Amino acid sequence: MSTPAHEQLDGPLDGSPDAPLHDPLARERSHLASSRSALRAMREDVEALDISDVTANWVNAAVLAHQIDERIKALADLKDTPLFFGRLDYLHAPGAAQAEGAEGSKGRGAPSSQGRRRETGGQFYIGRRHVHDADGDPMVIDWRAPVSQPFYRASKKDPMDIALRRRFGYTGGDLTAYEDEHLSDPAEAATTSKLLQQEIERPRVGPMRDIVATIQPEQDEIVRSGLGGTVCVQGGPGTGKTAVGLHRVAYLLYAHRERLARTGTLVIGPNRSFLQYIEQVLPALGELSVRQATVDDLVAQVEVRGTDDAAAAVVKGDARLAEVLRRALYSHVSMPTEPVVVVRGSRRWRVPAYELEELVRELLDRDIRYGAAREALPQRIAHAVLVQMERAGEAPDDRVQDAVARNSAVKAAVKAVWPAVEPAKLVLRLLTDPGFLAEHAEGILDEDDQKTILWAKPVRSVKSAKWSAADAVLIDEATDLIQRTHSLGHVVLDEAQDLSPMQYRAVGRRCTTGSATVLGDLAQGTTPWATRSWDEALAHLGKREGVVEELTAGFRVPTDVITYASRLLPHIAPGLTPVASVRENPGFFEVRAIAEPAEVVAACEESLRHEGSTGLIAADARVPVLAEALAAAGIAYLAPGEETTRETRLTLVPASLAKGLEYDYVVLDEPQAVVDGEPDERTGLRRLYVSLTRAVSGLIVTHTAPLPGQLAD
Repeated sequence: MSTPAHEQLDGPLDGSPDAPLHDPLARERSHLASSRSALRAMREDVEALDISDVTANWVNAAVLAHQIDERIKALADLKDTPLFFGRLDYLHAPGAAQAEGAEGSKGRGAPSSQGRRRETGGQFYIGRRHVHDADGDPMVIDWRAPVSQPFYRASKKDPMDIALRRRFGYTGGDLTAYEDEHLSDPAEAATTSKLLQQEIERPRVGPMRDIVATIQPEQDEIVRSGLGGTVCVQGGPGTGKTAVGLHRVAYLLYAHRERLARTGTLVIGPNRSFLQYIEQVLPALGELSVRQATVDDLVAQVEVRGTDDAAAAVVKGDARLAEVLRRALYSHVSMPTEPVVVVRGSRRWRVPAYELEELVRELLDRDIRYGAAREALPQRIAHAVLVQMERAGEAPDDRVQDAVARNSAVKAAVKAVWPAVEPAKLVLRLLTDPGFLAEHAEGILDEDDQKTILWAKPVRSVKSAKWSAADAVLIDEATDLIQRTHSLGHVVLDEAQDLSPMQYRAVGRRCTTGSATVLGDLAQGTTPWATRSWDEALAHLGKREGVVEELTAGFRVPTDVITYASRLLPHIAPGLTPVASVRENPGFFEVRAIAEPAEVVAACEESLRHEGSTGLIAADARVPVLAEALAAAGIAYLAPGEETTRETRLTLVPASLAKGLEYDYVVLDEPQAVVDGEPDERTGLRRLYVSLTRAVSGLIVTHTAPLPGQLAD
């Protein structure tokens, strides 16, 4: 059963008990109004908190005030965002274990932590966040709670004790329709949800939105997978892999809030435009504490002012460089040849060279960080002195050992044997000193590889060096060899297929004691060092035990568009399963031969007549020409990452920045120019594949030059 959108109803819709009992939609609207009132009361309760008498000092006060501010933000009622999107009617009341909340989620959405549960008829409203009334009874259940899981997974074959699943349709923030599935009624045939299909195909204006109302069973399995394991998601265009990764973060923060509050979470994207595009998803789900960064942000210890050619970048990104760096670093350690003599008062204590050598070799054998070993060595030497003192009848304590460790003779010995090393200076020497590189790359890099990464001109200092992005990753590797990198509880790595092995290592260092969600598509790898297999990527990440999941159902790209783009798959990713679009709307698709840029502008104008966003994607070198043509036609446009508005819905996108973005309508200019803009044909065809699959509702391909032969029937 479904109620058509925009149905006019009689009776009060303000949440009063007078809503017509015979009108289901009116009752649902009444519950929505009551829930919004309850959420407002929850927010007002937090705003009214007086912390003046519960904070011991200004530090505690500041921390508590920040937590309260974050809580108030999380309880915001976004007018255009539905408070709930579904309802579950259970055949039997869920057990305590199923309705039980998550770790540390009190006050955040766990049904059992809010007092009595609303079990009238076993009915639960499913929404983006938990809402309870003045008595603590839940009015809306968080989508992440176990009791909500059947909303995403129940089916006619496995109803999961659900009698009825109801989906709600909204226009703006107004509830305008509903649709029922009687999952436990054998007489009712299974049907495709029209509201679900409409939500999937709804036009996109502005940044990426959450998919919490439309998560599919195979996606939900990944979203709710445990914190302890690493998951790698291979997903073609439009399969929702990015949204799945973000919703998994939200789920893990719900299920393991206290643990992740201590250890932290991080979302890593390919560039700033992409991060700006996805930045509103987690806040819309009530999660405000997740940091977002690019790999370049993580390793930004030096200013990147230079670039590498493809050959140099490939070698620098090779995992073999990790061993070269390790050898170069530990080459600074030398065996002592002189004893250490410590003078205390009238006594002289002598530690012979052979004993010092034993201490050094013991630290080397322990394989601990270079810096940690260097800090331990003075204490080891001091301990050897204390042993001699005790043999002489003295009774030294820890203070004496610390004093000996700070003795000038001990410091001088440590400096000579195990000197401090600056990571950037180490990398600089490797890249500028042929002899030093040859010594430590022997048996690892051949002469051609060494020549490829050596700088042509010497530099005076670390600051004057024109570091590349790949150099910064090497410096990060060297830094970790010296001092352990802080590990987070969970890291999401999106568009992972473009990372080099050394970049994977840089990310892996950020989750050595945690887990990761790796998202990507091997067919969309557009770097010379693009990932060849996910098993290889997980090994470089330090997560060999990670599980690879594949998403093949396409919810974004129209059938005709993905079919056309998939002609490239045999040439860019042989053996990869093509995406199968599940959209009912086949979309608009046309290939046009044109004569001048004005016809590209005309295609844009045509697309802008439809509701939603439009992206004009072109080879980077073609962007200035098209920008000039748009300006001449008086058409305003945005750059990637800038938020579209109802007034300005066209974005001019260089093909190099198109990855991860999506638009309702796309005009793709000169496919062959996109291919020619890359250093090799395979990378160019992958870039074209990415560009072709950014459309949600329609694609117009314009070309003056012949199309790439791989697109032929």
